[in-house]
Amino acid sequence: MSSRTDVEAAFARIRPHVRRTPVMVVNDILEDRELELKFEHVQVTGSFKPRGAFNTLLSGEVPEGGVVAASGGNHGAAVAHAATRLGHHAAIFVPEIAGPEKIALIRETGADLTVLPGAYVDAYKAAQEYQARTGAMQIHAYDTPETVAGQGTVMAEWEEQGLAADTILIAVGGGGLIAGALAWIGTRRKVVGVEPVLAPSLNRALHEGQPVDVEVSGIAANALGAQRIGRICFDLAKATGMPSVLVEDADILAAQHLLWRRLRQVVEPAGATALAALISGAYKPEPGERVAVLLCGANPSTSPYPATNSERA
Repeated sequence: MSSRTDVEAAFARIRPHVRRTPVMVVNDILEDRELELKFEHVQVTGSFKPRGAFNTLLSGEVPEGGVVAASGGNHGAAVAHAATRLGHHAAIFVPEIAGPEKIALIRETGADLTVLPGAYVDAYKAAQEYQARTGAMQIHAYDTPETVAGQGTVMAEWEEQGLAADTILIAVGGGGLIAGALAWIGTRRKVVGVEPVLAPSLNRALHEGQPVDVEVSGIAANALGAQRIGRICFDLAKATGMPSVLVEDADILAAQHLLWRRLRQVVEPAGATALAALISGAYKPEPGERVAVLLCGANPSTSPYPATNSERA
């Protein structure tokens, strides 16, 4: 499993290549308490993913065949950005459900992009075949020690910025982000995993006692649509006793719009999933419990916000 030492090393390695994202304390999202938010959705490429991508690329030699990644969108954009910034060729495979905005974001990096019908598992199969043909380094979206340690730097950074919360809510897809958080925090604070009801890979694994395949659908499937939770995440969640909650798509959408109405923050459904646990009551803090939410992605497939008159013109 990844450790706090691994995250420390990753943080030193990637600092010159990623943004230090802002933190805000607000008192108009929840009625009865302040809420700490970290705006990781304003990270380069619009998600936390470059942290893991840069750490992986900077941790060893990249072969002549370059790098390859399968992605629902955000990971592909991060790998494409990190690889091209460091001078490596990148081949990215994504399913059509990634959506036009994420596909365009990857194309802008100059990486070779292949868009496939189907889901993430289809893109992953194609990436494996490409790796076998070319010898490229495959950068997994969430289940390698380098990726997890890189993602954990967001929590190390947040604590440097004065995180005061007792409990941090984090959205879960394949589990790289929350695994990194657990690797850094351990049991010093409570970490809560939040997933859509329609993409419950970690929740189901915890109930079954092992990672299992689940059916995935819903509005956050292009970011939180891992069919099976990563082994590193599962092991850390079991070791720390991390709680897991599920939220409905309607609550994710409500949280997405609330962030726009109150804070003028544009996030994708995955980026609003952790907040949805609070506004829906899926997670109910105790009296006096200080709570924080990590906003993790800002690449909605289509804009959920009405255009202004000037934008229509």
